[in-house]
Amino acid sequence: MYFEWEYCTPEGFDNLVMFSDGHYLTGVYFEYSKGLSLIRNNGSYTKQLLPIFNSTMQWFDCYFNGEIPTFTPAYTLNNVTPFRKQVLNAMSNISYGHTATYGSIARHIAEINGLRKMSAQAVGGAVGWNPICVIIPCHRVIGSDGRLTGYGGGIKNKKALLSLEGVRCF
Repeated sequence: MYFEWEYCTPEGFDNLVMFSDGHYLTGVYFEYSKGLSLIRNNGSYTKQLLPIFNSTMQWFDCYFNGEIPTFTPAYTLNNVTPFRKQVLNAMSNISYGHTATYGSIARHIAEINGLRKMSAQAVGGAVGWNPICVIIPCHRVIGSDGRLTGYGGGIKNKKALLSLEGVRCF
């Protein structure tokens, strides 16, 4: 059985929808995002408040109050390839209030794999796959010129998240 719960965000953000397998967080998506519609089209979810949703909501309460959460809710990633795992790890290392570019992540992954180069577009695909938005901070990945680029949760939300963190957005 799979579960979902909604988190009501502060004004200026779309609400978040969380998913769980009953023990772990398996997804977090902004409502109206393409990822959310794909999840809902591929399964049936029961609305039920679970301990993992309570923990995740505590994390979001800290975050949306402008604080840096001191814990990470327990999550699991399904169907993650080794490349996606490397990209998700790189995103997880982008500190609150900072950004990285798709190209810088591509260079980092190329370096740790002993490759001459890596495609920034491939990194973009893995960033866009991220099923745990905000907690795994895909919103902190920007274009090489410092501009905001595509975001599955919507550019409005990406800009608002970065603004909350004190990042000047273009």
